Amino acid sequence: MKRVVILASGTGTLAQAIFDARKDQLAEADIVAVISDKSDSQVLQRAEAAHIETFVIPMLPNRTEWDREMETLIAALKPDLVVSAGFMRLLSEKIVTRFKIINSHPSLLPLFPGAHAVRDALTSGATETGTSIHWVDSGLDTGTVIAQERLEIFAGDTEESLHERIKILERGLIVVTIAQLLINLEKHNG
Repeated sequence: MKRVVILASGTGTLAQAIFDARKDQLAEADIVAVISDKSDSQVLQRAEAAHIETFVIPMLPNRTEWDREMETLIAALKPDLVVSAGFMRLLSEKIVTRFKIINSHPSLLPLFPGAHAVRDALTSGATETGTSIHWVDSGLDTGTVIAQERLEIFAGDTEESLHERIKILERGLIVVTIAQLLINLEKHNG
């Protein structure tokens, strides 16, 4: 079993897809913890319902101290893979070089990085967008892309309707990508 730690800040629909996939596609994944930066995140309730340990490290006034707390906790959990599933914080260079971390992003990177990717795609007049799974580096959505899935933008799409359609793609792509990465880690280490 490969150890997976999930970082999340929000409602946890992406994390829920990962939890649910433990029955089949991610049967070899041991999801050891969910770490959030927000104590009121719905993802924490989802994790507890799935019998997954939760931790909260709220952003501190001293960013260096927060980075150190995050690194110490992640290291203690000994993950083979860290999955950023709607975690809305940049991680320090020290963390991203020490651990294997992937992130799901609602655009076809390198297009539309950052927190407003869906809005930015609509505003630009793009005819398609999608989702990307990428390695996390110290930049903002600049890591090497692992997988992408495309989605047509419809004339009547709003930011909300488009984002909901992207989330459906994201849930499937993150599970398939994690499964493949865990197989690759097993081959590499085994």
